[in-house]
Amino acid sequence: MKTDSMHKPAGKSFRERNRQAGGYLLVSRAKRITVSVLRALLLFGLCFMIIQPLLMRFGTSLMPEKDLYDSTVVLLPRTPTLDNYRIVLTLTNFPTSMFNTLWTSLLVSVFQVASCTLVAYGFARYDFPLKKFWFGCVVALIVIPPQTIATALYMNFQRFDIFGIFEAILGKPLNLHGSLSPYLLMSMTCMGLKNGLYIYMLRQFFRGIPRSLEEAAYVDGCGTLHTFVRIMLPGAMPTIMSCFLFSFVWQWTDLFYTRNFLATSARPIFSTELSTIVSRMSRYFSSDASKPIIVPAGRQQQLISIGVLICCIPLIILYVFTQRTFVKSIMLSGTKE
Repeated sequence: MKTDSMHKPAGKSFRERNRQAGGYLLVSRAKRITVSVLRALLLFGLCFMIIQPLLMRFGTSLMPEKDLYDSTVVLLPRTPTLDNYRIVLTLTNFPTSMFNTLWTSLLVSVFQVASCTLVAYGFARYDFPLKKFWFGCVVALIVIPPQTIATALYMNFQRFDIFGIFEAILGKPLNLHGSLSPYLLMSMTCMGLKNGLYIYMLRQFFRGIPRSLEEAAYVDGCGTLHTFVRIMLPGAMPTIMSCFLFSFVWQWTDLFYTRNFLATSARPIFSTELSTIVSRMSRYFSSDASKPIIVPAGRQQQLISIGVLICCIPLIILYVFTQRTFVKSIMLSGTKE
């Protein structure tokens, strides 16, 4: 007899089959429908919680100033305008600040991922003195907030020297503030933003790869570096890409290290420009530059919200094109633990 996935006889209705099964089919279908509805409601609620603030900010960004103080205007403006975006782009020195942010984030992310990958592979595959102690330092790098060493970082790069070499040659230590040198030095030594997390993620992945793959490569005549590049790296690319995305996003919105290292730089960064946008509003809206005015709080929040939206747009675009790799890395991490 021909049957479908529910083993129903051909030609019999659902009511007849349910009666023959003693009501089991009706209960089973009711459970599936209930679970589907609850899942849909849960997903809708989570998506709404994430999207609703963005929709509110976008709606507010199109309002002229008078609509901000109109209680009858909630989400959609009466007379939409794009002048607010023009004002924010001027106040944040766009596109120069955005280009500098993009260049800094890409460069720092590449250096961080490269150094963390090498260190993670060493922790996963080799034994060396005080290995557990050094990995404990990596965990401490994850747990301890960078604000606790802010003063030490500032003083170290303000008077940077290596065993007194620069002072002996130049007569004084180097002042690296206002340049990308502190970023690159910290990234190459795995002391950058969230580097402990990247080392941990990559170490866990490399530990899940069978050693037989490396042993087979050694038998075929590959050296240690050749095996790492040709055998280990291709399989680790999803996890490496995830670490790169984390690094890029955190660096894109970072304010702590940017203020610490690039406060005196002539290269504007979008995050710092956005954090100081209120002080520039007073002079921008004043008819006399020497006499700043007080911008209403509602107007300030509106322009700050527009700046946040502009900051999020590149990250959303990046995620759209890399979400498949990101999800794949999460699946691999879950199956290898």
